[in-house]
Amino acid sequence: MATLGIFRSTRAFRPRQSFQRCQIGFIELRRNLSSYLVTPNELAEALKKSPPSSISPEPRVIPLCAAWFLPNDERKGIEVFREKRIPKARFFDLDKVIDKRSPYPHMLPSPKTFAEAMSSLGIRKEDTVVVYDSKELGIFSAPRVGWTLKVFGHPKVHVLNNFKIWVEEGHPTESGELYNVECNPYPIPKPDEVKVASFEEVREVALDSNKEGAEGVQIIDARPNGRFTGKDPEPREGLSSGHMPGSINIPFSAVLDPKTKAFLPKEQLQKLFKEKGVDPSKPIISTCGTGVTAVVVDTALEEAGYGTPETRRVYDGSWTEWAQRVITSDSLIRKDE
Repeated sequence: MATLGIFRSTRAFRPRQSFQRCQIGFIELRRNLSSYLVTPNELAEALKKSPPSSISPEPRVIPLCAAWFLPNDERKGIEVFREKRIPKARFFDLDKVIDKRSPYPHMLPSPKTFAEAMSSLGIRKEDTVVVYDSKELGIFSAPRVGWTLKVFGHPKVHVLNNFKIWVEEGHPTESGELYNVECNPYPIPKPDEVKVASFEEVREVALDSNKEGAEGVQIIDARPNGRFTGKDPEPREGLSSGHMPGSINIPFSAVLDPKTKAFLPKEQLQKLFKEKGVDPSKPIISTCGTGVTAVVVDTALEEAGYGTPETRRVYDGSWTEWAQRVITSDSLIRKDE
């Protein structure tokens, strides 16, 4: 390799340990992706340099499919993964890597469950993981899985923007049944609780809405407008629609390009959030139906430069938990007339 030749030419002037550090530093630089959202071309180039090989002990780039569909959709994530996927991709099942003791769907798993899932996927702590969605939806559940990895402290996580464009640009794909991967022991992590908002915290914000002296925490609801206003039903039977007091409705589809299904450019996202009255200087909690598309909006906020990782949180239980736990007398479910 030409680069190693450059190192050899100066090898006599450096201790071996220093040479190894330089070499490792170059390898790490070569693998770094430019931003949290990566383009198909960037991922394709990264995969050429650091393929997900089970033989190499070096850090790899691992495509991780997070395809998932709403309960009232006949399509299944695992089925579209079998039909078409990025070569050597692994599948993260959003219906299984969860807190199975919780009555609410998609709640964050325990650290042990997360570590077991990563181990079974053959993902090492030092690997770079690029999460992607189905080509049908473009961007939907991948940000949630990317956020989950960040909550549990995986160092290098990115989201592909997006698989629909990957396919249209003619990048390689494969199909067929899942293949076995070599399991790697993944350390049990300590979750970053700063990124997660609980029911109790969101309830306090909702109760303080429009009150003098309130902290000014903003709640952004990523559900479609009909469900937010209460005019349309929730996809989960028996669950009341409506919204939290003081919350701002920004359907997750509004932050995506209607044609490509990719995230809008930074300037357009900034314009959208400004028009919706979102204040970038105040804390933000994103919510949706079950905590999935809330992270689409949270990711868009990050891309737009709204808030910081310390001031933005996601309500894990979201509307499914909220509508089942709030007390009627508190009037915390509002419907537009």
